[in-house]
Amino acid sequence: MSNLQSLIYSNKGGSNPKLQVLDQLLIPHEKVYLDVPNVETAWSVIREMQIRGAPLIAIVALLGLSVDLNTNSKTIKELDDLKDSAKVLRYIQDKMAYLKTSRPTAVNLSNALEELEVALQKASKEEEKNEDSCRACLCKAVLEYSEFMLQRDVSDNKAIGKYGAQAILEKTGKEKVDMLTICNTGSLATAGYGTALGVVRSLDESGNLNSISALETRPYNQGSRLTAFEIMEEKMTGGQLICDSSAAALMKKTSHSFRVGQTKNVDAVVVGADRVCANGDTANKIGTYNLSIIAAFHKVPFYVAAPITSLDITLKSGDEIPIEERSADELINTSKAPANVPCWNPAFDVTPAMNITGIITEKGVIKPDTEGHFDVKGFV
Repeated sequence: MSNLQSLIYSNKGGSNPKLQVLDQLLIPHEKVYLDVPNVETAWSVIREMQIRGAPLIAIVALLGLSVDLNTNSKTIKELDDLKDSAKVLRYIQDKMAYLKTSRPTAVNLSNALEELEVALQKASKEEEKNEDSCRACLCKAVLEYSEFMLQRDVSDNKAIGKYGAQAILEKTGKEKVDMLTICNTGSLATAGYGTALGVVRSLDESGNLNSISALETRPYNQGSRLTAFEIMEEKMTGGQLICDSSAAALMKKTSHSFRVGQTKNVDAVVVGADRVCANGDTANKIGTYNLSIIAAFHKVPFYVAAPITSLDITLKSGDEIPIEERSADELINTSKAPANVPCWNPAFDVTPAMNITGIITEKGVIKPDTEGHFDVKGFV
């Protein structure tokens, strides 16, 4: 289990939830935890990318909602003024709709909110005759589901790590493998352990990891700021940081090294996902599509690691995925570009299914059929 904590959650007495999140904008130079007392703060830390990673976004949003409903004095007063269960339910739903606007591309958040809606409808019907009890029941439903999500995430990630490690060792036929990843998909992107980096962690724990190379992941540098930090903190075997543009050179199998002591190559690539469509097309951090093309050219297996909550079978293909665009300032400030230069700064791109070897989930690995097509809907 990772020594890093993306969040700190407590609930003394069973009805007094408290949440703090690690400000990832300050990593690796500082470890500062921020209080999340209400949905506005939850929305802000997600939107400003003080926390990020599709699984963690969903968890922080729902835990933040639970904290808001159960401990925020302003929210409690507003709930006191509502006289019937329908108004209480609508009030909670409005907060859920607000949280959904924080980051549009990651499907985990919308999936989690849809699951919570089902739980709320069930709770409302069970207690619809008693208004005071209904309010308590609805708030309890949010609390219980958010805590369930927190616990489920860690167990799901460990299962992803196990299935992914097995699939990669089987595919490569090697006892020890050299891995490559992009962005950050470890403990800092989840409630613990990680998805794609969880696969790497599983390989390391079993003694099957020879090296892990992390791309810096421009322009927000999640790889250099966060993944490199995790690799160092966890003392992962053979960890190194490389610039985005050197991935192809690292994959190229040559009889000589590019520098003295350079022995690392790439046996497999494993990346995370913010959304996987019914046909296997996958949205992930910008630069993942480029990496998949390079891997395909060099015949390097390319795996996507994602929990079932990242699978969106309502979308037929990646053409339907909404792609978030970030401000020009983020690109300019991290590249020292001229302040007035026009910018296009998408946060994500879509890797076509044809470039993907397998999609690793907590239920197993989704593999393409003999014609190279994925049936994600059938798997789910």
